[in-house]
Amino acid sequence: MARSLRYSVAMSLDGFITDADGGVGWIVEDPDMDFAELFAPFDTLVMGRGTYEEALRLGGGFMGMKPYVCSTTLGAGDCPGATVTADGVATVTALKEEDGKDLWLFGGGVLFRSLLDAGLVDGVDVALIPVLLGEGLPLVPPGSTRAELRLIDQRTYSRSGIVFLRYDVVPAPR
Repeated sequence: MARSLRYSVAMSLDGFITDADGGVGWIVEDPDMDFAELFAPFDTLVMGRGTYEEALRLGGGFMGMKPYVCSTTLGAGDCPGATVTADGVATVTALKEEDGKDLWLFGGGVLFRSLLDAGLVDGVDVALIPVLLGEGLPLVPPGSTRAELRLIDQRTYSRSGIVFLRYDVVPAPR
């Protein structure tokens, strides 16, 4: 059975995944959120250059997952402990055919768009953070392919106001 690729991301109420400066300091945590449970289905982390750089700035932990960085500007020596690839579509296509747990697409609206346009994204998991940023990097950059989603789970974290929404991507008719 092929592995699935899930885009799991925090988003502001007005649709941004970073603030205007590329920061994520606005993302609140909730003590009731079980991160071990959230990370359990995954063994591979796929991200773009910007997300990789932000992850390093925040401490560089990859939750025990094998990280892949999709970038046309970074080389293998620029990302110690990670595999660097210039072709995210080809890499994810190959990873989905390998044995293992599912793949977590971690942040990165531009990479998400390219993988969604290629039909490689199987699910979208959004932690809706109760903040309005006004500007920043949108969840989906303009020009993306339309995708139909089916809600499969939802959870509200009352202490923080976070709403976690889990969707499957409905395959486009062929």
